[in-house]
Amino acid sequence: MSGHSKWANIKNKKGKADAARGSIFTKIGREIAVAVKAGGPDPNSNSRLRDVIAKAKQNNMPNDNIQRSIKKASGELGAVNYEEMTYEGYGAAGVAVIVETLTDNRNRTAGEVRHLFDKYGGALGQTGCVSFMFKKKGIIITERQLEEDDMMMLVLDAGAEDINSEEEGVYEITTAPNDMYAIADKFREAGVVVLSAEVDMIPDSEVDPGEHVATVEKLISLLEENDDVQNVYHNAILPEIEDED
Repeated sequence: MSGHSKWANIKNKKGKADAARGSIFTKIGREIAVAVKAGGPDPNSNSRLRDVIAKAKQNNMPNDNIQRSIKKASGELGAVNYEEMTYEGYGAAGVAVIVETLTDNRNRTAGEVRHLFDKYGGALGQTGCVSFMFKKKGIIITERQLEEDDMMMLVLDAGAEDINSEEEGVYEITTAPNDMYAIADKFREAGVVVLSAEVDMIPDSEVDPGEHVATVEKLISLLEENDDVQNVYHNAILPEIEDED
């Protein structure tokens, strides 16, 4: 979370993804493995897998990679079991941080996450120590092709919760997390270009790290770069990254 628009934050994250695409594919491959283990290899009957495949395609993951991940997860290519672990704590200046991981070695991941918190002025806490400050939502970003009233009608018909039109050139639509990909598909069927669809943890309030902003940014950046880490959520107000056009 940036304290500015979600679209600016998503563009920032996408830039990092483009710069480290192999790492992004590794992370999505782990999500596929967990989804297959939970509900089987058929996306038609496994909604979680269907959603992860949609995320993979959104990140331009080749279909061969997707199918290979599914086969590996179902045991055809030698499966690796991943465990979902979530860590909560505080960064410098009291910034609340949630770290979602998928790991084949809990001790390694816990040690690496704890080390980063300790190194950059933070501390891990107990489960639930900061998650109560956030609400989980689906965030869909679309191009601003329709007039606002027409888009509002489409949003309501699709079953979304809210629309934000403050950011120039795009609409930001909020959904229930489990409905996000289905609603994004409805937008596409209506001819609306979907730029991004991702689950986010929206903070109830935000914290300005002040003089500690660089330390907080470093902690978040290094957590996001860790292969075991899937998502990092926080309530810090951070500087917006300028577009490199």
